[in-house]
Amino acid sequence: MTKHLEHGMTRRDALVAAGSLAAGVALASIGTAAQAQGAEAASQGGAAAPGKKGRKVALNWEEVWFTNCPMVSANNVDQELGWCKTDFKHKGIKYDYFRATPDNDFYPHYIHNLDNLIRFGGLYPPIHVHADLRRTRLLGATWVYEGGCMAVRTDDPIYRMKDLKGKKIALSKSLNTIKCDWWRIQEHMGILNMLMLNDMTIDDVQIVEFPYPDDWYDDPKMLRPMLNPTDLWGARDHKHDLAFRPMESALLSGKVDAIYTQSKVFQHLQEDTGKIRMVEDLSKNPDWKLQVANTPAVITCTDVMANEHPDLVVTYMKSMIKVGRWTNQYPQAAAHLLDRQTFYRDAEDTYQGIKDVDMVPNLSPMNLECIETGKDFMLKHGYIKNDFDVRAWAAPEFLEQAAKELIEEAWKKMSTEKLPEVSELQATSRRIG
Repeated sequence: MTKHLEHGMTRRDALVAAGSLAAGVALASIGTAAQAQGAEAASQGGAAAPGKKGRKVALNWEEVWFTNCPMVSANNVDQELGWCKTDFKHKGIKYDYFRATPDNDFYPHYIHNLDNLIRFGGLYPPIHVHADLRRTRLLGATWVYEGGCMAVRTDDPIYRMKDLKGKKIALSKSLNTIKCDWWRIQEHMGILNMLMLNDMTIDDVQIVEFPYPDDWYDDPKMLRPMLNPTDLWGARDHKHDLAFRPMESALLSGKVDAIYTQSKVFQHLQEDTGKIRMVEDLSKNPDWKLQVANTPAVITCTDVMANEHPDLVVTYMKSMIKVGRWTNQYPQAAAHLLDRQTFYRDAEDTYQGIKDVDMVPNLSPMNLECIETGKDFMLKHGYIKNDFDVRAWAAPEFLEQAAKELIEEAWKKMSTEKLPEVSELQATSRRIG
């Protein structure tokens, strides 16, 4: 895309970006060192030095940390219900949000440098980690129907993608080189798909690049301990914080003619301003491969946890199955919980977004194909350096064992309630049928 890039910056913007770029170069060297320090600290049971990127707690297998993204998943529901915490407590294991301690900074969410961390969130960072940073295991996925939209100003005479010929479309660029630039990847992929669907190519438009520091992770206010991700997003007032929609200001100020945005979530918040409308929506296209947009949400853990402590992984997956089933049965109740942490307009809007979503994580052929689509795009466009086999990354044995144990536990409970004494069947937990 470099042939068609412009920089949507004033002189002042350029000076700021130059400073940010210098900071980004420094961050790159810090990030490499932090990742090396993190690996060494994990093996020695120690933490990175305070103030360094990749700061983390000492490894303790009597603790399991979780992290998630502000999107639709069983884990986002569970952080309000607390079922997973209870299940781990019964095993004598502490389960908590990874930012509940000041000893962890935000980077484990992106570089997975905590061996005892389970992540349930957007697709692109885990692909980056597994490809270029460290080995992980893919445990499950949740497909959502969000795709992406092309947004324009309300008063512009642009009604179709073809009206954007020769016009300016924004593309963001994070200067934080430690983490995956997941939002840019999403924009890049969505823009190319929308152009292709309308018999256009990148040569038909002008791409205007907007570098930004992407350093809110290092704000001292954001490094205070947080109860769970709801506490995090509440601190940011995320539904009205334009830091989560940086290209919106560029559109409204006239620096560009169109921007990529997410279908249903950011879309509705932006439409509610009365200043923005959509001229294309990938979520309405029948081709589900065109709807990959940092989705499906995926569950990953480190290979160390999977190999050395599989019981912890199975415990987590059992909880996700139970919460997913509850959410499928009571989607309106779940919508109220998710509304506190996602970017849908309100609880009703959240319900409309999740009512057709299967919230029980799975590794279906469709989900794996979507993950493959995202991985291939990242590889083709240089967002990852190394290729890998998605199906070899997948570890369905944990999901299978979790489902098996839930069936056995349910059968044992039902039998106990209906038999006067403990039977041999109950004592041995054997299954019949």
